Amino acid sequence: RYNKQQSKLESLKNIAERYDGYGNSIRKVMEQKEQNKGLLGVVSDLIQVEKKYEVAIETALGGNIQNIVTEDEETAKKMISFLKENRLGRATFLPLTSVDGKGNFKNMDALKEPGVIGLANTLVKTEAKYEGVTAYLLGRVIVTENIDFAIKLAKKNHYSLHIVTLEGEYLSPGGSMTGGAFRNNSNLLGRRREIEELNEKVKKYLKQVDELLEDIEKTRQERNQLRLSLEEDKAALQKKFIEQNTARLNVIKAEERKNEASEGSMELKNEE
Repeated sequence: RYNKQQSKLESLKNIAERYDGYGNSIRKVMEQKEQNKGLLGVVSDLIQVEKKYEVAIETALGGNIQNIVTEDEETAKKMISFLKENRLGRATFLPLTSVDGKGNFKNMDALKEPGVIGLANTLVKTEAKYEGVTAYLLGRVIVTENIDFAIKLAKKNHYSLHIVTLEGEYLSPGGSMTGGAFRNNSNLLGRRREIEELNEKVKKYLKQVDELLEDIEKTRQERNQLRLSLEEDKAALQKKFIEQNTARLNVIKAEERKNEASEGSMELKNEE
């Protein structure tokens, strides 16, 4: 189990490091991360989401999940030039120095309606310095338990809200609705969670492996001790066999002497 989970973890880490599932321009930019410390990561790298909210948050993010967060505008400008010069396509950058969506949502009463779980940005975990970015991307999207609650909420607020459900339906301002079978083979948000879960499994199995190895060593020592005792017992048994044979021979000789003495005694009686 340890080897299987460790292999799966390494494979998933390699996929994450290569940014498989992302656009070509995103992968090319992230390849520059070592040389450009101002590149902090794509959005999905920087947030953690509970499994039950993954579909809703990924729906709420849409294409923004592949946006690249940078330390400042200068880094973003540099990377845009890199993409232009090498004709690698386009990418969206979110500089921490300019992007901040905190306080953008004003309709707090909508959050008190039935079936509302909360604003999407409150359902993700991230470092404090990325909270402005997550608020910018998710701070105006309301998450509801299902589509029925979403429709009622949209109607009540005259179709002015961004609403997403746990199953991935999306209601946008103006009244349009998006939904259906949610298919996302890349599972960009779930990767980080899966890596963390696998890390925990690997640690647990490694601990069990260590315990088993200790048990094996202990059992090996006990076996060696028993083998030693067995050899000692065999030697003692062999000694007893020799003593037994010696005693048997002594008995035979004693019986012979007894018989001889009996015969001599009989002869003496006859003579008497």
